[in-house]
Amino acid sequence: MAESGDRSRRQPSDGREGFLPEASLLELSEYLAMQRAIGNETRFRVLATLVEAGAMTPTELEERLDVAGNTLHYHLDELVDVGLVENRKRSEPDREGLYSYYRATSLGEGILTHGVRELIEEEWDALDAYSSD
Repeated sequence: MAESGDRSRRQPSDGREGFLPEASLLELSEYLAMQRAIGNETRFRVLATLVEAGAMTPTELEERLDVAGNTLHYHLDELVDVGLVENRKRSEPDREGLYSYYRATSLGEGILTHGVRELIEEEWDALDAYSSD
């Protein structure tokens, strides 16, 4: 874990810069968009289901969550847009003729398990580990 002196440079008093490493993979706004996305109960339930159960088709999610198809697709699109879920296509249909399925991304798993602040802290720790070598 990083020392408290390192953390002070991560949270400047003006609150605008420094939360993320300079070469961060994501912008702070992207992390916050992910957090907002799972602030919705349906999206949280969708993501949690995908993390716990693995990849699922929209039909499987509809049945498991008891959510109407159009509502589910709206929320899936929101989760895909912020990078928490990905939509994959099969090259061959499954037994029901479905080609599309959804699965949680590593960011989706991470934000569900750790939350934004911890993910950012992990990015700083990784940067510190690589830069001290």
